[in-house]
Amino acid sequence: MDQPGTVLACLDSGVLRLTLNRPDKLNSFNEDMHLALRAQIARAHQDAGIRAVLLTGAGRGFCAGQDLGDRDPRRGGPAPDLGQTLETFYNPTLRLIRQLEKPVVCAVNGVAAGAGANIALACDIVLAARSARFIQSFAKIGLVPDAGGSWSLTRILGEPRAKVLALTAEPLTAEKAADWGLIWKAVDDADLMAEATRLAEALAAGPTLGLGLTKRLIQAAATHSFEQQLDMERDLQQQAGRSADYAEGVAAFLEKRQARFTGT
Repeated sequence: MDQPGTVLACLDSGVLRLTLNRPDKLNSFNEDMHLALRAQIARAHQDAGIRAVLLTGAGRGFCAGQDLGDRDPRRGGPAPDLGQTLETFYNPTLRLIRQLEKPVVCAVNGVAAGAGANIALACDIVLAARSARFIQSFAKIGLVPDAGGSWSLTRILGEPRAKVLALTAEPLTAEKAADWGLIWKAVDDADLMAEATRLAEALAAGPTLGLGLTKRLIQAAATHSFEQQLDMERDLQQQAGRSADYAEGVAAFLEKRQARFTGT
């Protein structure tokens, strides 16, 4: 494991496990944590030995969003440029998560508030402890949803539910989030990390080239016409069909054995 810092990183069985590590601040983001998380997601893009990513938080919460202690207006001075904060810190990391053609699993181990909730929703598969809560806390401090939240909530839940969560900042339980389809599932607190790790390891052992192409297809579907999506399926299936993983998968099926995928 890397030296302790604002983001802990451990690579095992092809899974890069990233732990937001400011538990005394409910893992709220400061500049160091922004840069550390981005560096690790960039690493996942570049390192072929990383076949899946598992993101979670240290302590009793997943992430409380931005550390407001860094933006205390009582200190005086000019108003902060929060648009610049998003453009400099949040948005590049979120783009890297969405563009990563490897599975990203998020294990929400406690409160996920503000940008913390929306970073979780940018991941591919989200599991949450039953005690977890998702809170669009922006309305409490006069801000708008960011870190992709206005996009994720609306596309996943539809406009009525997205507006209620964003306008009221009402906490959403993990079980209701799962019932609404906002996340994959809620699990018992004691089982969260074991189940999330099993899932991430299974994905990492799978045909990750094809999984990455599948992620690209699903993310494109929201803005494609049916005809455009058919064309994209054709092109990516052509690429997948020429892969070593496809040849291995078919051979393993015919030989009635476990496939040994390499992600190529």
